[in-house]
Parts: sequence; structure tokens; C-alpha cells
Amino acid sequence: MSFADILRPVTDFLELGGPVVALLAVLSVVALAVVILKLAQFWLERVGRPGRAEAAVRLWGHGRHREAWQALGDIRSASEEAVAIALQAGEAGTVDKALVEEEIARAATRRLHGFNRGMKALDAIAQIAPLLGLFGTVLGMIEAFQKLQEAGNAVDPSLLAGGIWVALLTTAAGLAVAMPVSLVVTFLESRIEDEKVAIETLASAVLLQQARGARAADPLADTEAGGFERVANAH
Repeated sequence: MSFADILRPVTDFLELGGPVVALLAVLSVVALAVVILKLAQFWLERVGRPGRAEAAVRLWGHGRHREAWQALGDIRSASEEAVAIALQAGEAGTVDKALVEEEIARAATRRLHGFNRGMKALDAIAQIAPLLGLFGTVLGMIEAFQKLQEAGNAVDPSLLAGGIWVALLTTAAGLAVAMPVSLVVTFLESRIEDEKVAIETLASAVLLQQARGARAADPLADTEAGGFERVANAH
């Protein structure tokens, strides 16, 4: 079987569906490429997998600072970067919580923006694909009824039925593109949300541990540490 024979069903389908189906095919290829890139990015940067960051925070809380850094390993995820910034502030004895939080927020915003890149394109494809399919169906129905009118008294029911099923083909194609893309967008957005929660909770946990340590070492810092805890808990 030649390559042309393999592609023949695809070309026949595109010819049958018309330009709308061809456009949906292009959108499906674009969506597939973006999905592959995003999945690879999320896997490499461990988005939504804060296991290392959580282990580092637990070890840091037990005073095992060297092991905490070892648990982070090669820092790739946004939550790991946020925890690393908090750990560095703890080692340096930084007491200006606002500056540390600002640095964490800056790093998190940059990383989260990178995670969201391409998501709007996928969301747009998921929304426009069914509309394109419906548009193709409406055009097909118009064409079918035009042929029915031209036939006059010699109406052939098979002519109308054939035009209708070809018209409905575009709706099916639009839904076939939109449904999996919508599921992938939902999955990726949930991973981003998990990463965002991990950044906020884990970095705040390290800063809270640091505040408690400073309060234990200096009784005069009790008031300052109390405010520190309240802000951390609010995050």
C-alpha cells in the first residue's frame, strides 16, 4: 500500500466536507502541536508536582537544612524556585519579609506567565471549532435546500438526505476537534492552579518557620513575628 493510498481517505473526507472541514483540520494540527509542546513543558518543569518542594520544606522545618537543599535537587519547577528563595532568605537571616515575598512573587509571576503561554490559543480553538462546524452545517443545509428547490416537482428524497448528512459532517468534525482540546485545557489549567497553590503555601511555610525561629531567639521580636504569622496565614 502506497502513501497515496493511505492519504486517500483523508483527502476524500476533506473534499466531502469542503473548506470548513479543511479549516478544522488545520486547527486540529495546530492544537495538536501546541498540546505536545505544553505537555513537554509541564513535564520538564514539573508543573503541578510539588513533591520535592514539599520534602524540602519538611526537612527544613526539622532543622535538616543541608538535606532540604538536597531534596530540591536541580530546581526546575516554580514551587521549587519559590522554596529555594525562601530557604536562601532563611540562611541569610533575612528579616524583611516584604522584600522576600516580593522576590518570590516576581519569580512566580514570570514562571506562571510562561506556563500560560499558548493556553489562550488552545482555549480559542476549543471555542471556535464547534462554531465553525455549525457554520459549515448551515451552509450545507442552504445548499441542499437550493438543490431541492431547483429540482421542482422531480424531488428526489435521496438528494435532500445526502445534502443533509454531508452538512452535519462539519458539525461532527467541529465537535471532534473541540472536545479533546477542551479536556486538555482543563487538565493543564488544573496543573497550573496546583502549582500556584504550592508556591503560595510552601513559601509561606518556610517564611513562617523563619519567623518562629526569630521569635524564639529574640523575645523582643514577639510582636513583629506575630504580625509575620498573620500575613503568612493570610496568603
